[in-house]
Amino acid sequence: MSHQHLSHSEWLSRFNDHLKNERYASGTMKYYLPRVREFLAFLKQQRIELSSVSPTDVERHLEDALRRFRRQYGRSPFHRRWRSAYAAPIDKFLQLAHGQWPPDPRPATVAEKFQRELCKRYVQWMVDIRGLAPATVSDRRKEATRFIRWLGKRANRAGIVALSVADIDSYVKHRSLSKRRSSVKMVTIWIRLFLRWLHSAGVTSRDLSTAVIGPSLYAFESIPSALRSQDVAKVLSAAKRDDSAIGIRDYAILMLLSSYGMRAGEIVALRLDDIDWRKESIRVRHTKTGATSCLPLLKEVGNAILKYLKKARPETTFREVFIRDYAPYRSLKRGGSLYSSIRKRIDAAGVVSSGRRGPHAFRHARAVSMLRARIPLKEIGDVLGHRSTTSTMIYLKLATEDLRAVALDIPQGVQA
Repeated sequence: MSHQHLSHSEWLSRFNDHLKNERYASGTMKYYLPRVREFLAFLKQQRIELSSVSPTDVERHLEDALRRFRRQYGRSPFHRRWRSAYAAPIDKFLQLAHGQWPPDPRPATVAEKFQRELCKRYVQWMVDIRGLAPATVSDRRKEATRFIRWLGKRANRAGIVALSVADIDSYVKHRSLSKRRSSVKMVTIWIRLFLRWLHSAGVTSRDLSTAVIGPSLYAFESIPSALRSQDVAKVLSAAKRDDSAIGIRDYAILMLLSSYGMRAGEIVALRLDDIDWRKESIRVRHTKTGATSCLPLLKEVGNAILKYLKKARPETTFREVFIRDYAPYRSLKRGGSLYSSIRKRIDAAGVVSSGRRGPHAFRHARAVSMLRARIPLKEIGDVLGHRSTTSTMIYLKLATEDLRAVALDIPQGVQA
């Protein structure tokens, strides 16, 4: 039977099964199901097919529900987020019924249609031709979108064709406000790529990418921030004492961060079959470079992951190692989802740091500890997933006291 021809009662039953499979709490299900039942009754009353529901129809239903609430209780809801709480079950149901919800709005004008198509082609080029990582594609797409929005009324085919060097300079100046030089440098790199693509795709007759001027950055100009080794130990000790499901998960993640210096995205992408328990090895897919490393599975790390898998990992069909700690139980979407939990663990341990307080601080700390252990730069780069030693050398700035130990003696007769 096609999904489009299911009755409302069959859809409600399917939604009930979906919530059970996603392991939603019974209290949540008791709230969700009546809200969806009311919505389906509204659709039937208004003679609206489920397959053709629009966001406007949902808004009309919410307004109707609010009026009924006021009539029944003689007041507005006390809960400030009543509207979003009432809409959440409906949105979840429509995601199941439609596959995507809310749907992408249709372009209102010819210019909007052109802009959307332009960005779509640009993304396709970055993925298919350049083979860029998803995070890289996302950053560059966002910059292209900002540029198009900045053009305003000129963001149409004729406006893009008429772009000038003065326009590019004005945009870079606009984006440079209240940004560090390193951030401005990234903006110029991103917008340069977009302009180069516009020319190669035949959208513009002139390659304006050569007109993009960014600030000069010097080799190893920036100093990465890292936690001290005693701070890392303090955070691990505090997290290990938390025997809750979240605590067990966070401790396993912290062990991967501190032992291998993995990026947050690499931990999120780690799958069950990446860990070979017999060979005691772990496979790491480096999100930034696309390379893959096979590293020894350290005993302490393996024990932390095994404890999570046995005691804290929710039952799910997803193959990623680390799963969300609330329903729906599925893999974490992106590396950024780890930042808040890692920052909380650092704060809970009472560690005070003026630099980064997320996953990357552990990556930098691991790099420094390997440098101090006199491990060659090439081997450190292999562990961290660097393409060249140039990327690894920046961490030398964090171990200057160790460099002093190998400083060359000044020959006699040479004055400072």
